Amino acid sequence: MKRFALLAVILTAGAFSVAVSAVQQQQPAAEQKPRVVEVEKLKDNLFVLKGGGGNTAVFVTASGVVVVDTKNPGWGAPLIAKIRELTDKPITTIINTHSHGDHVSGNVEFEPSVDVVVQANTAANMKKMASPPGLGPATPPAQTIFEQNGGRGLPRRTFKDKMTIGKGADAIDVRYFGRGHTNGDAWIVFRSLRIMHAGDIFSGKNIPILDANNGGSGVDMPETLKKAADFAKNVDGIITGHSTVMTVADLREYSEFNRDFLNAVREGKKAGKTAEEIAGAWTIPAKYAGYAPPAAARLKVNVDVVLAEIK
Repeated sequence: MKRFALLAVILTAGAFSVAVSAVQQQQPAAEQKPRVVEVEKLKDNLFVLKGGGGNTAVFVTASGVVVVDTKNPGWGAPLIAKIRELTDKPITTIINTHSHGDHVSGNVEFEPSVDVVVQANTAANMKKMASPPGLGPATPPAQTIFEQNGGRGLPRRTFKDKMTIGKGADAIDVRYFGRGHTNGDAWIVFRSLRIMHAGDIFSGKNIPILDANNGGSGVDMPETLKKAADFAKNVDGIITGHSTVMTVADLREYSEFNRDFLNAVREGKKAGKTAEEIAGAWTIPAKYAGYAPPAAARLKVNVDVVLAEIK
C-alpha cells in the first residue's frame, strides 16, 4: 500500500476550528470567507474532505455513501456539494466521532432520512452541546443547532462498545475503547481499505483537548489510545481529527506522549506543586519531535483536569 506522507502543518492545541466558526457566525455574511472544501483522495472510494472543522471521511460503498463527521454550522451544504462532485450515489449514513460542534453541526443539513450513528455517550452529549473547559460557553449556533432544527441530525442508532456497518468490502468497524478526548470517542475502521478515522482523540501531534465537561479523561487517555493502537494491527493509515493521515506507530507514540504528561502531573502533585507551577514547568520532551508547542491556557486546563481526577 502506498505510504502516507506525514509532513503537515499541525494545529496548535486550543486552536479549535469551532472557535473560528463562532467568530465567523458573528460577522456579516459579506465578510465571511467562501466555504471551500478540499479533497484528499486516499483510495478510489475513500476521501478526506478538509476545511470548516474536523476532517471528514467520505466512503463510497456499493449501496451509498457513508460520511464520518460533518463540520461546523453552515458547512453541511458545501460538504454535500463536494460529495456530489465525487459520486452520485445517495448519502445513507453519518457516523460522528464525538459531539463537538465542528464535527456534528453539519448533520442538520443532510436529508432527514440519513441514518446517524454515534457512541451512546456521544448521543447524550449531543443533546447538551456543552463547551470544553477553558473555551467559555458554547456558541449559540453549536449549543442550540439541533433544537433549532427540530432534532434533525441527532443520532438514530447508538452503540456501546462495538458495531459493524455493512459487509464484505463495504464493512465498517466502529469501536469505543474508553474515555479520552470525551467519553464517547468513536474509532472507525474501513476494514477492506485498512484505514481508520480517529476523530479528535488523535487530532494531531499536539496536546489534546481534555473535555471533562463531556466526560473526557487525562487519566484514561493513554490507555484508551493504546487499546485503539492494539486494535489497529491491520490498519495502514489513520485519519486524524485535524491533521494529516498518520500511522499506527504515530498513534502508539501519541499514547506514550499522553502517558508522560499524565506522569508529569502526578509527580508535580506529589511534590506539592500547584497547577500553575506544574503547567509552567512542563515542556514537550525532546523525544517527541514535531509536536506543536501548547498554548499556555490549554496546558493549564489539561493540568487542572488531570489534578481533579487524581485528587
